[in-house]
Amino acid sequence: MEDKLDFSLPEKKQKKSIIPKISIILLLVLIGLAAANLLMKSSYKALPVENISSSFSAEQAKGLAAKLAGRNLYTRAAKVWQDYLSLAEVPDTERAKMLFQIGTLLEKTGKYEEAVEYYYRSEITAKPTELEPQINTHIKNCFEKLGKFSALRYELMDRTSYGKKSEAGGKIIAEIGAEKITEADLDAYIERTIDNQLASMAAFMTTEQINEQKKKILEQYKSPSAKQEFLQSWLAQEVLYRQALEEELSQEPEAKILIEDLVRSALSQQLMNRELADKINITETDLQTYYTANKDKFVEPADKEDPNSTEKQKSFEEARQQVITELLSQKRQDVQMDLIKQMMDKFDVIIHSSALIPKDQ
Repeated sequence: MEDKLDFSLPEKKQKKSIIPKISIILLLVLIGLAAANLLMKSSYKALPVENISSSFSAEQAKGLAAKLAGRNLYTRAAKVWQDYLSLAEVPDTERAKMLFQIGTLLEKTGKYEEAVEYYYRSEITAKPTELEPQINTHIKNCFEKLGKFSALRYELMDRTSYGKKSEAGGKIIAEIGAEKITEADLDAYIERTIDNQLASMAAFMTTEQINEQKKKILEQYKSPSAKQEFLQSWLAQEVLYRQALEEELSQEPEAKILIEDLVRSALSQQLMNRELADKINITETDLQTYYTANKDKFVEPADKEDPNSTEKQKSFEEARQQVITELLSQKRQDVQMDLIKQMMDKFDVIIHSSALIPKDQ
């Protein structure tokens, strides 16, 4: 009997998928790597670099700090002392000296506020006789560098007023409800106002020049009558501001628009001031070059009554201030135009000038 041909399709044998197995293997590998990474991190944390000084003696820490400071690495040198003091038992007198050393290192890096804190810490810990005049000098320098002249005045008063219990500047001069306004508070408000006035000049002057200007303006507020006038003005503004907050005036549409405009103006000016400070750096050579190229601008006017008189050429020293003013003005204009052009390009600004011209023209 003939065998019949079988036209049926053979059944497919189901292959076992290897994907789940691969997924499991990969998952296990990832878990293993994560565990290894965690172990490495925990091992690293067990030996943090900043705590190496804990095993040092005072002499070794001093040597390391001195070596770092000798390479102008003042911040790292201060860190060595900070770590050492946080972990070692040190007698108060020695601790005071080390705290003073940290203060001087921070002062060298320009961290004047932190430096003052460590000078205070040194005084609180102990008062070695040899440190007292040095601390006085360094604190005075820090406050001057910070431009905190009111704080400096009270600091000096405290340091020279022996036997007085109350701190200088602590006299209460006004009260708003339960809030007490002290003489030091008033001086701080005055100084902040002056800082705001001088902010726009910071781009053209050194810190020393700004501080000199600030000192001159502060002289105007030394008299009791001037302080009284400023206090009255400040208190009037303060109570009006507090009433406005009570009435939630800042939530009104008109106020929101005004505040937004003020913020926009202030921030744009801050950005421009920062750009000017970064870009404008006038050297003595710049002044000499500008004077030489523009000598005809720096002359004494001729005597109108004497027809035989001629205009007199000013020397560089005679024209110096005028040269500075003109060169600063020129550089300021250049920097402003350049920054605005950059920002216009960055934000894809397009001005359709023709759209502003009336159609009948």
